[in-house]
Amino acid sequence: MNLIKVTDIHMPELEIYHKLRDNAFDKEDSFVADSPKVVNVLLKNGVKVKSVLATKEYYDEFEDLLNLKDIPKLFISSKEDMQKIVGHKIHHNCMMHGVRVKQTELENLTDNIVMLDEITSSQNVGSIARSMAGLGVESLVLPKFAPHPYGRRALRVSMGYVSHLKYHLYDDIFSTCQALKKMGYKIFAAEVCEGSTPLWHVKVPQKWVIILGHEGKGISQEVLEICDEIVTIEMQDDVKSLNVAIAASLMMYQFKNRG
Repeated sequence: MNLIKVTDIHMPELEIYHKLRDNAFDKEDSFVADSPKVVNVLLKNGVKVKSVLATKEYYDEFEDLLNLKDIPKLFISSKEDMQKIVGHKIHHNCMMHGVRVKQTELENLTDNIVMLDEITSSQNVGSIARSMAGLGVESLVLPKFAPHPYGRRALRVSMGYVSHLKYHLYDDIFSTCQALKKMGYKIFAAEVCEGSTPLWHVKVPQKWVIILGHEGKGISQEVLEICDEIVTIEMQDDVKSLNVAIAASLMMYQFKNRG
């Protein structure tokens, strides 16, 4: 490995590690990933890497992995200087500057899709992506204004497993659902409402989409009306809802094991 020792924390190549916060990207579609676990998953999945900033301990431990990759710049620094570069305290010893994987067109997604409607939390996006990877649901569809799955926090919460997924960003949920229906998908909405089907009783087709709504407001009536079926997770009468990421996991597990 050709390690570049950081002698000046204000080196132009290191500015990206301070500049790119949670859901920020530059004109090159760059992102920053934090922690060895996240970085190593991204490396193993072939994400394009522009640089790594890490301590000697990280390079010593993962030398074999890094030697397999063509990484232009490997910066070595103390943890103290890394904290000065990013501008806050960190609990890890490795960061990576990479380039976002390009989104996938609708027609090239897999048979099982999770679709997000007005999700606002990067943490929820990351948590849903991690569960998707674990359960084998390989396609994520979400609005362009939502937290990006390659945002810094979403990446960290997903443990880098978002790189296992195909993703697509849509402008309009109504036209997107109509397009998916024409491709043979059945659209299910995850919502608690009268007339919904209990999760345990759902008949799962080969091609399906599960829509998950806003963390507080849920799915709007207009969106519910374009769905083929509304599904409810059976809960105690005095509990109104679950966290959206937990609900997503429960529904995906049932759909994957009953399809």
